[in-house]
Amino acid sequence: QLRLVESGGGLVQPGGSLRLSCTPTGFALNYYALGWFRQAPGKEREGVSCISRNGADTFYADSVKGRFTITRDNAKNTVYLQMSSLKPEDTAVYYCAADSNYRAVVAGIDALDAWGQGTLVTVSS
Repeated sequence: QLRLVESGGGLVQPGGSLRLSCTPTGFALNYYALGWFRQAPGKEREGVSCISRNGADTFYADSVKGRFTITRDNAKNTVYLQMSSLKPEDTAVYYCAADSNYRAVVAGIDALDAWGQGTLVTVSS
């Protein structure tokens, strides 16, 4: 079973920054496209950002463009989400996911190859 583990969540003030990390258990990320998703209380899950296997293609939701950056370090087997200028509406549980199909990650379908358990990001003063 493919598993992912997120870290880096926490409480941050509006305007602050956080960097989320995601690492796999038992497999190498370089064979997979990767994505970050989030789910706020009472809301549906939404796609935040995705990156292709070689890093050449990226996707960002309109709500985070210019504030969030997705990167991957295949040597460290890690994908990152750098979040800046955070807003209260960014508060959510953030999940990473992996799939061999980049378009499937962008679409955010449930049946991706691997999902993490999530890390909570709270933006509040």
